[in-house]
Amino acid sequence: MTNQWITQSQFDQLFIDNTPLLDLRAPSEFKKGAFHSAVNKPLMTDDERAKVGTCYKQHGQKAAIALGHELVSGDTKQQRIDDWKAFFVTHPKGVIYCFRGGLRSQIVQQWLHDEGVERPRVESGYKALRQHLIQRTEKLVRSFHWIVVSGRTGCQKTQFIKRKSHSIDLEGLAHHRGSAFGRHPEPQPTQIDFENQLAVELLKLKAQGANTVYIEDEGSHIGSVSIPECLQQATQKAERHPIESTLEQRVDVIFQEYVVETENRYPSREQFEHYLLDSLSRTRKRLGDLRFRQLFSKLQQALKHNSQALHKQWIEGLLVDYYDPMYDYQMKKR
Repeated sequence: MTNQWITQSQFDQLFIDNTPLLDLRAPSEFKKGAFHSAVNKPLMTDDERAKVGTCYKQHGQKAAIALGHELVSGDTKQQRIDDWKAFFVTHPKGVIYCFRGGLRSQIVQQWLHDEGVERPRVESGYKALRQHLIQRTEKLVRSFHWIVVSGRTGCQKTQFIKRKSHSIDLEGLAHHRGSAFGRHPEPQPTQIDFENQLAVELLKLKAQGANTVYIEDEGSHIGSVSIPECLQQATQKAERHPIESTLEQRVDVIFQEYVVETENRYPSREQFEHYLLDSLSRTRKRLGDLRFRQLFSKLQQALKHNSQALHKQWIEGLLVDYYDPMYDYQMKKR
């Protein structure tokens, strides 16, 4: 078998082309961080990997390899090989990687070769791909002219940047709208997954020949994920493009996004109501107890009567007394 490698010089194109990646790491490794184009079909389960690791510590590499072959043998081995073969039938240009590009990907590459399937593996594995994306992020961020789109809550900043040919939707990548009401029913990506996908977006923009990139004005965090320091610094010094809308227009936008569209994403009415009430509760400290209780009561009435008019009343109060003062404060700081 020829020892086929994907080397570092090919890493950029791997991500630009959305090359399907066969991730051979254990499920717990994959869960901590992976790539958008990767599918996890592990050589070993978490339990099998733990047994091999213990054996390695107690008896050395030779014994650990022998145990690994014992655990993944017979029908178990054949089933996993069949899964990998099926992956490459669907994704004939896919490539293989494990954590460091070592024994796991070497074994799988050999087993596939024995079955007549020849696919390359990534040199130095996931660790090298991850480090490459970190380094490329820092360089690419410095290479673009950034335009930061700012405006009060409800000005449809995200929709504005999406209409630009070269832009990055940070809230889309973070799967969060960046506010007290920003959560979605589905969880956010891990910090590593967010950073990986951001790097891939930057690589694609550069490949498209982008020089100027639009991005929404954000703080240091979007929900539970942090924006890389290099991007924070670049956007703080960037050109700004403010958007303005009337209060009435903003209320209509927030009602549509946070009430109408969000309710459709929740599996039950009860879960949707909990989301709204819990989100409003997060504003209590900044609103003050009296104003919070007034808006909370208005929201409860809006939910009880399923009233669009009542929903728009508490939304207007939230914009005027919570989001707008916060926006004014942030603008003064800048």
